[in-house]
Amino acid sequence: MSNGQLILICDDQRIIHETLGAYLANEGFECISAFDGEQAIKTFESKKPDLIILDIMMPKKNGMDVCREIRQTSHVPIIMLTAKSEEIDRVLGLELGADDYIVKPFSAREVVARVKAVLRRFSRQEEEPNEIIRYGSLEININNYDVRLDGERIALTPKEVEIFQLLASHPGKVYSREKILSLVWGYDYFGDTRAVDTQIKRIRQKLPQEGVNWAIKTVYGVGYRFEVYGDED
Repeated sequence: MSNGQLILICDDQRIIHETLGAYLANEGFECISAFDGEQAIKTFESKKPDLIILDIMMPKKNGMDVCREIRQTSHVPIIMLTAKSEEIDRVLGLELGADDYIVKPFSAREVVARVKAVLRRFSRQEEEPNEIIRYGSLEININNYDVRLDGERIALTPKEVEIFQLLASHPGKVYSREKILSLVWGYDYFGDTRAVDTQIKRIRQKLPQEGVNWAIKTVYGVGYRFEVYGDED
C-alpha cells in the first residue's frame, strides 16, 4: 500500500534502481528513476519528489552539480550515494546541502532506514512553528529560509540558514562542531567537522558587517556561539 511519498532515484546503474526500488516499494514508497544528471534535474522539476537519492558519479552532469542546482530553488531532502569514501567527498556533499551521505557498497535496508529518518526529520521541521528571530537589523525566518540584514535578503544556502538559526536561537550557548552536525544534519558525521567550519566561514563572508548587537564567535578548540551584546533594538 502506497504511503503517498515519491522517491526519485538518480543513478546510472540499473541494478541500484531495481534493488532500492523493490525495498522502498515494500515500505509503501513510490519510486521514479533518472539515469544521468540532466534527466535527474528534469525529472525533479516535473515530478516534484518528496526525497532524492542521488549518486555522485553520473553521466552528463555529476551528482554534486545536480545537488547544487536543485538547492538553488528547493529544500527537498537529498541523500547522496557514492563509491568514493574520501572525506573530501563527504564534506563537499554536506556543504552543498545534502541531508545524508551513504558510501557504496551499502545495505538496501540501511538506505530505507535513512530515507525514513530524513523524511521524519524534514516533516517535523515543516510542522513545527518557528518564530522569526530578530537582533537589531538582522532577521532570520526559518519558515521560508529567509535571512535579511538591514532589509536586504542575504543569499544563504539552506544548511547555512539552519546553522545560523540554530546558533541565533540560543545566544551565548556554545555548540561543538559535532553537535552542530548532529542537530543540523541529523546524524553524527565522524571526521566531517570541517564542513561546519566551512559553513561558518561562508556565513561570515556573506554577512561581512556583523551586527552592532551580535556576532558569531569562535570558541577555540570547541565550536561556535552566537553572542548578543548591548541594546538589541
